[in-house]
Amino acid sequence: MNFFERLFGKTEKKKAGRTNKDPDLSKFTPEPKLPIDEMFTKKFTNNGGKFLYCENEAELQACFYSILKENDWLEADVFCANKEIQKRFQISENQITNTEKSTYFLATCEYLIANTGALLVTSNQIGEKKLAELPFNFIVVASTSQLLETIGEGLQLIKQKNRKQIPSNITTLKNFKVGEDEEDFMTYGSPSKNLYLLLLEDL
Repeated sequence: MNFFERLFGKTEKKKAGRTNKDPDLSKFTPEPKLPIDEMFTKKFTNNGGKFLYCENEAELQACFYSILKENDWLEADVFCANKEIQKRFQISENQITNTEKSTYFLATCEYLIANTGALLVTSNQIGEKKLAELPFNFIVVASTSQLLETIGEGLQLIKQKNRKQIPSNITTLKNFKVGEDEEDFMTYGSPSKNLYLLLLEDL
């Protein structure tokens, strides 16, 4: 069963089960813990992120094209430091500008953090730049296998995968509401971003 079926299948079951719930019992019974896919989707969208689920590569390409067309970005300047991503989406070299003034930033991420709806990124994606030095518009490509519950799990896995040299500039993207800047120890001084997440099913 894929991410979409798990997510929306459970949603329908919840709706169907609400009418049979004992109202007195519900006052004292804590809400069951959400699976991490549902938790992430809820938190991410509450943070203002735009979420597009893709079952396969063809859908991923179609969603990417739709984003560009909708925003009139088909020939726009792009900040993309990842050659594989550039090739995957057939971005012309003439469009690559890699400056703060680029129309949008195209990249992957390390992990998706369910309990905050955040995207964990490092120097592998953003180099040594601060988020404020990157374009306002983001398109991030990720897979369902990158879903984790906590940032602690993500940091541990990053260390395990990069024992010889841990990437620098580890931070999170989690505020996608225009005009609202949020500060915590992982996002200190980081501005909000207009972010699209293309999530590819790979489980």
